Amino acid sequence: MSLNWESTYAIAMELRRRHPEVNIEEVSLQQIYQWTVQLNEFEDDLALANDDILYAIYQDWFEENIHGL
Repeated sequence: MSLNWESTYAIAMELRRRHPEVNIEEVSLQQIYQWTVQLNEFEDDLALANDDILYAIYQDWFEENIHGL
């Protein structure tokens, strides 16, 4: 599976799986960026990242923590 900046939900779920111990409310957008680009499945231009994309990943992760299993 290949991930790119448009895969915000898939990225959020992968970060959630890899970092179950973190409190999402304490995670910065910079940390989300770092963790995302470190994913082996991530294949996109790093320069395309912006706060809107990173916040969308954050929101998906946050929502899953509240409403997910």
